[in-house]
Amino acid sequence: HFGSSALVGAARPFFLNGVAGMVRRSSAASVCSAVAAGCVASHLVAGSSSSVLGQGWVTGPAAGRPSLAERRMPTSTPSVADAAALGAPVVEPPRARGSAVPVSVAVSSVAAFAAATLVGSRRRRAGVSARSARLHLQASMCKESDPPDSVRRKFEAICANAQDRICAAIEEVDGKGKFDREAYTRGEKPGGGVARVLTNGNVFEKAGVNLSVVYSEMPQEALKAATERGVDRVGVKLEPGQKVPFFACGLSSVMHPKNPMCPTMHFNYRYFETDFGLWWFGGGTDITPSYLDEDDMKHFHGTYKNVCDKYDPAWYPKFKKWADDYFFIPHRGETRGLGGIFFDDFNTESQDRHLEFSTACLDAVTEAYVPILKKHKDDDFTQQQKDWQQMRRGRYVEFNLVYDRGTTFGLKMLSSGVGRLESILMSLPQTARWQYNHTPEMGTKEEEIMACFKKPREWV
Repeated sequence: HFGSSALVGAARPFFLNGVAGMVRRSSAASVCSAVAAGCVASHLVAGSSSSVLGQGWVTGPAAGRPSLAERRMPTSTPSVADAAALGAPVVEPPRARGSAVPVSVAVSSVAAFAAATLVGSRRRRAGVSARSARLHLQASMCKESDPPDSVRRKFEAICANAQDRICAAIEEVDGKGKFDREAYTRGEKPGGGVARVLTNGNVFEKAGVNLSVVYSEMPQEALKAATERGVDRVGVKLEPGQKVPFFACGLSSVMHPKNPMCPTMHFNYRYFETDFGLWWFGGGTDITPSYLDEDDMKHFHGTYKNVCDKYDPAWYPKFKKWADDYFFIPHRGETRGLGGIFFDDFNTESQDRHLEFSTACLDAVTEAYVPILKKHKDDDFTQQQKDWQQMRRGRYVEFNLVYDRGTTFGLKMLSSGVGRLESILMSLPQTARWQYNHTPEMGTKEEEIMACFKKPREWV
């Protein structure tokens, strides 16, 4: 029935809300009932020109193998014959598009579809733990007018899948904390977001992974914050006060562990597009330890060097220096952390190649970070070392509120009605410390890493 009739506006919210809730509870009967009810509603009215399946995807943590969580939902769905091949009962579907359908026929055939889908996904997920097998049915936040194969929709899907995979990996390491999931809209404006935040876990004091889709007009001062080239990026001469219509999608994360021997990690990958036909990618992943472990830095930087080298050997040294320069706190004369990679205004390759690179960078987040967490999460530490970690977090706050491009862009967009303060300030730690006129003592571990903050080093 999905292939022959679409949900109209009145039925769509019922369908999405019902199925999303049922899928999370992993009940085959509930899923069938919710899907059937939604489709019965759609069959009792005239067919719509747009299909829900063209506007969303299933996301959820994977376990090292392809699953429904890792790919866009297709615009076509399993046929009744496909359902039979998977052992589901078959009911002959009605032949007239958009015509009224007996409820029993609609429920039976949709139940067959849902059962077939669940059977196939369960077979693919054999051996996966119950927690990692959770699914979320998430509607795309892009405009319906954006084609399914547009870069906008592709990048949004990449970010949504990465969000679920990374959150699942971090939950596994933490062992206690769970990411809340808050989907939000922008009122009557298109776009929206999904905020995932974990607090007070075993390993993490606070960790956030936020997905955002924005359609709006940005003031020229916001454009200056959004891109290094500022208003020159537009490609046309702007009149005083003229705003720039744009689309933006990004996935941003900051993770603050409790143990001072575990470093803070940040990543952000984004895609911008203006109505003047210009587009670019930006992003990066960087690490902020309170204490130096050279092997950790070699691992972290080496992971991203390997990613970059697969595309262009010149990219890692370029992006590494860019990160050292970008994450610099001028009023302190030191870097926020020990870098990683950073790039902006990046459109030298084809859009598909940029999408591949962003995907590879997101895939490398857990590879670069999780081994370091596992190595240090149970290390012993003193109160003095905890105080030092809190002081370094103070530097983190200073950089983010004064210099970070994403934070300043978001704050400048608040007046337009599309900025969301909680998401903008998600990167800040729950606790930090400012100690008057503190200077690390000579020969200490604190002085050792301060030397790295004052003069960036090459790690690989």
